[in-house]
Amino acid sequence: MSIPTLHRLVGGEWRAPEDGRALDVTDPADVRRIVARVPAMRAADVPELYERAVDAVRTWRRTPALERAAILRRTAALLRERADAIAADLVAEMGKTRAEADGEVAKSADLFEFYASLARLPYGELLHDARARTETSARTEPVGVVLAITPWNDPLLTPARKLAPALFAGNAVILKPALDTPVVALHLARALDDAGLPAGVLGTAIGSSQEISGPLLRDERLDALTFTGSTPVGRRLRRELGDTNVRLQTEMGGKNASVVLADADLGLAVDAVAAASFGQAGQRCTATSRVVVERAVAGEFVAALTARARAARLGPGADPATDVGPLVSMRHRDSVRAGLERAVREGATLHTGGEALDEHVNGCFLTPAVLEIEDPAAVTIWREEVFGPVVVVLVVDGFEAALAAADDSAYGLAAAVYSRDLGHAHEFADRVTAGQVAVNLPTTGWDVHLPFGGFRDSGSPFKEQGREGLRFYTRVKTVSIGYQD
Repeated sequence: MSIPTLHRLVGGEWRAPEDGRALDVTDPADVRRIVARVPAMRAADVPELYERAVDAVRTWRRTPALERAAILRRTAALLRERADAIAADLVAEMGKTRAEADGEVAKSADLFEFYASLARLPYGELLHDARARTETSARTEPVGVVLAITPWNDPLLTPARKLAPALFAGNAVILKPALDTPVVALHLARALDDAGLPAGVLGTAIGSSQEISGPLLRDERLDALTFTGSTPVGRRLRRELGDTNVRLQTEMGGKNASVVLADADLGLAVDAVAAASFGQAGQRCTATSRVVVERAVAGEFVAALTARARAARLGPGADPATDVGPLVSMRHRDSVRAGLERAVREGATLHTGGEALDEHVNGCFLTPAVLEIEDPAAVTIWREEVFGPVVVVLVVDGFEAALAAADDSAYGLAAAVYSRDLGHAHEFADRVTAGQVAVNLPTTGWDVHLPFGGFRDSGSPFKEQGREGLRFYTRVKTVSIGYQD
């Protein structure tokens, strides 16, 4: 079978790899299989992306919002028309199950439809002015040229989450997808191009971070950077851009806690925690990675969760029988295993999991793991994100201890509580330090119109999704007009 060689988008042109500069994208279910080859940019290629973006945004920002929205709607339609091919490539390059991939394509299309719908709503506002015969308004306008750096775990959804509001607002975007999973990002770029996005409004930057990240970040034509990825990289970006006027949005790590109180519906709690912990092989920023459970139900809960982890069927994402697919790479799988081994050395009890499978020796598989700890201060995995199918259980006494344990983290992305007590549910939602709070629901699964983002080391104040998601991509201008006699 021939291996497809993909092109990159520059100024409305699709360009093949130059001088044989191409990167192999492999299948994590079997790393011997090459899914596709993608162009590898050089540092010298970066300035042209900015030149084309600056030229294009001058016209794009003046394009009526209803026309911009029509392109977004056509993009959504093309994503739906091409869903089978896109989902198949998503499974192949990232390892998700087909059900997970189908859901990601559908939700990505929803994002473009949602932001297109905003073109029919009012924008800006009139403000009272103390001066006579003066009309004052507050208006929004695009920030300019946006660099979007996106991760490998949701390689279609995250670019869609950024591009849909950025383009609707009238910005030009340079998209830098993760090298592990660039194929579906190019599907998205192709859909936008085919939908009629003007040349230069979107460019793709694919290449080694060591080679192209510096030129991308240091270009004086960069107006805003939206980043989703690890907390260490997000912090580094803050430092690098700290003395510039570049606007920065970061959606970073999480160490999300689910609290199971003694009066919880344990069947519901086990189902939800298992789905949030082991779905997508735990490779979600909103995955549940810590469980705080009251002592009265701890034994029953841990036994049920352990049984659920052992029952999970591992395999290639294309197999309908698969519950949990592979991790994205051998490198990442080994990192997760190292975190588990360290936890056991530090005193954690491993109830199940953390094993590579002999039948998938060429795949990046790891069985779902359930750990239990007694002293959070002694076990690194309680605090550090491992980004895999791993959950750590802590047994506590009482609501206050459970809330304190849930907040015992430098992160603040998502949290959940399971309880039949409405008072505890509301109090937990009010007091826990997390940008997303669920009651009797998983920490994962936030719809496209719901504001999304975390607190503390999980990200910047700018939210994504919903109407709130437009704030990062727009700036406010106040205009006063005095009427002459």
